[in-house]
Order: sequence, then structure tokens, then C-alpha cells
Amino acid sequence: MRGLHKFCALALAATSTPAIADDHISAAEQSALAEADVRLSVNAFMNAIGSDDKTDLADHMIAEATIFVHNRMDPENPRIDIVPVAQHLESWAARDARYIEEMAITSVLVDGDMAHAWGPYSFWENYQLKHCGTNSLSLVRKGGGWRVANTSFTIERPSECERLGVAGFPAEAVSDGEP
Repeated sequence: MRGLHKFCALALAATSTPAIADDHISAAEQSALAEADVRLSVNAFMNAIGSDDKTDLADHMIAEATIFVHNRMDPENPRIDIVPVAQHLESWAARDARYIEEMAITSVLVDGDMAHAWGPYSFWENYQLKHCGTNSLSLVRKGGGWRVANTSFTIERPSECERLGVAGFPAEAVSDGEP
């Protein structure tokens, strides 16, 4: 499946770049192509999180960027952690668990070389649901492709997945790991 995403991303990149510069394509078509390109880039970023090669993630992020983690796992004591992407990539590369992050992209905004993607996600470690939340990804088109520049995301208990709009999670079927 990952190969299909890479093929689609390459195919779109190969066909969309000339089309965007083409004066014969409408503004609406240019906008749709740009949005599709951003969606493919976000999906590639999510696939990199799940890659067995933990260094793949670095290909989809700007090392000078910042991550804001809005941790709500303890609703009585929420916190915001600020992590430089370079530090995150270093610690990510040292991990050995299997990770999967699935995001439903509910909104994409594009303005030239700047884009934003928003949507609920679920995060799995070794095939167990660890948390859900909302991703807010700021992307920059750099070197011909979109890369995650800055990100803010919430971390919430699995029982919140349904409220957040994560597909496939009826609240009664999900446990927060508490007795």
C-alpha cells in the first residue's frame, strides 16, 4: 500500500507541476491540484511514521521547525510540550516499536508555497491504540515538495476518539487502559 502512495505522489508531482504553471488551467483546477498535492504529502508523512526505517520521517519534516504537543491524557492537568523537530527526529530514530498514525484530513488550505492540513487522528504502538487527537500541520513547499514545517497536535485518551471524529471508534468499544 505504501508503494501505491509513493507512486501516486510521484505521478501527481510529475503532472501537477507543469499544469500549475500552464495558463490554460483554471484557478479552481490549480487549487484542486495544489490541495491534492498537500494531501498526498500529509499521507506520505503519516506513512513515514509507520515506516520500519525510522529515519524516513526526516524526509517529510523541516529540522528547524517546532512541534507543540497539547497533552490532555490527564484532563485535570493538561500541558503543552514544545519540542524542536531536530530533537524529535533524533529520539524517533532510536525507537524500535511499530507505530501507525492514521489521520482523516478534514481541511486543507493552500496559499502559494504555504499550506495547512487539519484533522483527527489515531496513534497506535505495536498495534495497540495509545491515543487520539487533532493534528494541525503547517506545510511549506520547499525543493519542489511539501514538508511539515510546524505541527501542533492534541493527545487525548482513546475514549475521546469518537468525540474527536476518528473513524471507527464507538466510545463504548474503547478503553483508556484503566480498570
